[in-house]
Amino acid sequence: MKRWVCLGLVGFLAACSKDPEPPVEDQDCTSGGSSGSALPGVGLYSQIQSQASDPTEASDGREAVLIRYRRTVSTASAAQSAADAVTRVGGLVKARWAHLGSVAARVTPEQRAELARDPDVLRIENDRPVHAFDRQPVVTAGTVGEYTDGLKQVQAPAVWDANNDGVLDTGAPIGTGIRVCVIDSGWDDRQPELKAAYAGGYDFVEDDENPLDKNEATGEWGGGHGTHTAATIVAQLSSAGSVNPGDEPNGVVGVAPGVELLVARVLNTKGNGNTADIISALKWCQTERAKIVSLSLGAEQPSEEEEAAFQVAIQAGILPIAASGNSATGDAASDAALGIAYPAGYDGVLAVGAVNFEGVHANFSQIGPQLSLVAPGVDVLSAMIVGAESYSQVSVDGRSFESRSLAFAPLGEYSGTLLSCGLGDSRSACGTEATCNGFVAYVDRGGMDAQGNGLTFAKKVDFMRRAGARAVIIGNNDPVDGIGNFTLGSAGTWVPTASVANSDVAAVKGLRGKEARLKLIGVDYARLSGTSMATPHVSGVAAVVWSARPSLTASQVRMLLEDSAKDLGTPGRDSNYGYGLVQAQDALTLLRLRYPGP
Repeated sequence: MKRWVCLGLVGFLAACSKDPEPPVEDQDCTSGGSSGSALPGVGLYSQIQSQASDPTEASDGREAVLIRYRRTVSTASAAQSAADAVTRVGGLVKARWAHLGSVAARVTPEQRAELARDPDVLRIENDRPVHAFDRQPVVTAGTVGEYTDGLKQVQAPAVWDANNDGVLDTGAPIGTGIRVCVIDSGWDDRQPELKAAYAGGYDFVEDDENPLDKNEATGEWGGGHGTHTAATIVAQLSSAGSVNPGDEPNGVVGVAPGVELLVARVLNTKGNGNTADIISALKWCQTERAKIVSLSLGAEQPSEEEEAAFQVAIQAGILPIAASGNSATGDAASDAALGIAYPAGYDGVLAVGAVNFEGVHANFSQIGPQLSLVAPGVDVLSAMIVGAESYSQVSVDGRSFESRSLAFAPLGEYSGTLLSCGLGDSRSACGTEATCNGFVAYVDRGGMDAQGNGLTFAKKVDFMRRAGARAVIIGNNDPVDGIGNFTLGSAGTWVPTASVANSDVAAVKGLRGKEARLKLIGVDYARLSGTSMATPHVSGVAAVVWSARPSLTASQVRMLLEDSAKDLGTPGRDSNYGYGLVQAQDALTLLRLRYPGP
């Protein structure tokens, strides 16, 4: 049993004697130590932030830029000339792309100005940040419980398990022979759902061939975004890790379990990356013979160099599939003005928006005339960083209550006296019974802090931790959304924390002073929302269709998906749904009609 304590150092004895004084605001149970380290949690990808520094983000007074030289003889010579020019002025060349005639570099403002005066320099643009947004045999037998709602919504099981018996049909298209390159935050090589599909990878963040979603300098795992998206494509039957109680014990299966998975890591553990790494990753995917590139990331503004790189990849026969972005608000006018993110917005890139399991447009999903298809992107279940997600068990005086762990809360178990701490708006909120010897704090959702700012769950838990609490129960004040789905916002030094429903608040408060127990148990799956989750559904369907007829071109595969999509919203193509919801079985039916043959 793992217990969480106020301090892990000898200094704890001085701070908390046998007869502690009543807590006051200058008494802090965490002074001189820490209550334990947190594991990364999950939530919407835009919320995932890490406190750990990343070794690739050193500040040296230079800025990252992309430089295109005028082509004189060949693109290769132009790239060499650009590299020479950067070196000549004292800049640092990070990458060189002979196929584009350009380089990525780090230069001072003065060096940039000098390069801009060179008549042979065609353009200089900022290396803009981007955000998140030999193979073992395929396992052929599992259970129908592994077929997620998203999987069924895009008709994948109807393609490769027509009789719905949990066994892949002999000869059915499952993505075999198709390489899909996932450009994202890397993966967890411990995740059993992905091991059989992995065919190689590269880490463009830390410049090595081990694309783990992990900061190797600190040992901290990232948010699991790349693992989640990759598993939506290629998760294997009967390859489960640890699952939530009540969920299918065999885990999940991907849309195209026969795909060969390539992993290109371009996002660090904070979920951030840059344009140069995407360009390099795109070239690497092409070199590794990828047919499809899946990108659940992007930026609001375009990049000319990035767009040029995508055009080269498209001309080489790659089908790039990218998320439309999660910055929409549901206001039609402002969302139309915002448009979709990039690279999804470039010509030739298949842009994907999100719908819920009823086929209704998700309010966060960015819209625009470039939108091609939509797919499930709300509450999508898929594999995660091993042990990063958790479920909670809460009981007071022997009575169990339904609960949900807060994202980023650490795993652990603690039993102690339950104290009612109001809004949890200060270290003294629990009264004189709160001591550094430990207790379980109950706090209500909502309220304001002393400065008039909203009380976040992170602030509440930090106050309680400093008061001596070793576990926290949050009471939801909203009678509509049940136990809630809350987050501490980022990895940090927390204590196990879970929420209970508004309907149970009175009962929990009525047990003040009784023995309470809270336990957070790690699992390997999570439900996430975003166009990031919709994109791999489309990538998987594309792989299934392509594997049914490997002689197809990328443009033919794209047209089959668009022309067979389930029309949603306004009849015909529109800015909210594109051509509609991607459908695997209908795309294969159209394939046989449009291109008769073996």
